[in-house]
Amino acid sequence: MNLRVMERNTMMQETITQNKMAYSVEEISAQTSLSKAFLRLEIKRGKLKAGKFGRRVLVSANNLKSYLNKGENTDEK
Repeated sequence: MNLRVMERNTMMQETITQNKMAYSVEEISAQTSLSKAFLRLEIKRGKLKAGKFGRRVLVSANNLKSYLNKGENTDEK
């Protein structure tokens, strides 16, 4: 992964995990280049941990940060 992509991912992580405790799939999709369908698939596969609260599926800020960090590490190969 090149330096520019790493910097962009780091900035995205800092922006998305700054203020809130949890995010909806829609919010994560809006802040990243990941589609809602892909995020739901990752949740179904167990790669992105989420919880259901009423009808909403929410991802905690910690789980999101961990998921984004794992994505950075796999791209370096």
